[in-house]
Amino acid sequence: MRWKTPLAATLALAALTTPLTAAAHRPPVAGACSADAHFLGFSDSLDKTTYDGQLVAGLSALQVTRPGHAIALVDNVQSSPARVYDLKLGAKRGKPQVAVDGMTILRRPDGTPYNGQDFDGEGLVVERGERTILATSELEPSIRRFRLSDGKEIASLAVPARFQVAPAGEAQSNGTFESLAATQDGRTLYAGMEESLAPDGYDADGRSRNRILRYAGRSGGKYAVAAQYAYKTDPGLSLVELAVVDSGQLVSMERTYTPDVGNTIRVFTVSLRRATDVSKQASLATAPDQVFLQKKLLFDLVNCPPSGAVAKQPQPNPLLDNVEGLALGGRLPGGRRQLYLISDDNWRDTQITRLYSLAVKLH
Repeated sequence: MRWKTPLAATLALAALTTPLTAAAHRPPVAGACSADAHFLGFSDSLDKTTYDGQLVAGLSALQVTRPGHAIALVDNVQSSPARVYDLKLGAKRGKPQVAVDGMTILRRPDGTPYNGQDFDGEGLVVERGERTILATSELEPSIRRFRLSDGKEIASLAVPARFQVAPAGEAQSNGTFESLAATQDGRTLYAGMEESLAPDGYDADGRSRNRILRYAGRSGGKYAVAAQYAYKTDPGLSLVELAVVDSGQLVSMERTYTPDVGNTIRVFTVSLRRATDVSKQASLATAPDQVFLQKKLLFDLVNCPPSGAVAKQPQPNPLLDNVEGLALGGRLPGGRRQLYLISDDNWRDTQITRLYSLAVKLH
């Protein structure tokens, strides 16, 4: 989880506490989170479990690989090995079911496992054919390719120097590549920064001016940075996840945590039409509003029906926790799309590993 700086925490508390409290008391209507999002249910079956001697915890990214199957990436693994879990997905009476079906340890080129000292996994792309994955680590940051057969690193993508963590670059520690997404054909990748670069900063309302890098290449092969897009978060929130709908649209997720109040989790649709390349702009602080990608709120998780959920710490809705992973699934009746969310329990007893299932309409 990204803990806020004192300034960001103050902005988040001022901007979010009142709306969250009010929203939590709105009566849900037949499972609706919004006009375009219907809550199907949740599962806590992975919470505080183990698989092959390793804790199933810290799940920070999720991708559906084919119907009924997904892969989840573990983030800062402390002293245990970096890894991904194979998940089996199902549904019973419409509510999601999930179980671990395998695990791959992520290894350095010499075959030794990565751990929390040199790997903090946040973004995940399963490449075509499901033989390799791309995983971001926000420590440097980096984007590495691993074989799923043995978990060994076989390549890495170049990252522009200014996106390195200060003092090597202009990025904030623990605020770099939190998200990674790919188009269906694998020719385009989007790597999203959780926070702004130092020259880009925040506006007067606490909105972070972030950058999303677009890489062009081919699945399993080489990629190079082709463009940078400007993205502005809601006040006090951070960009934590991206998914590709099609060539003209993304889905984004923003999150924050306010002590003694709880989490805010908002999901947006983001238009790529008329997207402006801001690669040559030294700072977004003076950029006009029209250069930022246009987004529209799809739903705020606080407005979803609690559905019997229990929180282990204060939350405006007991359904909420530290949600960090988002994945689009298959198409559903009525022109809707399956959407999964997964929470990162930060290896703490007061937080939950929870899988959420929704049906969303993506205009």
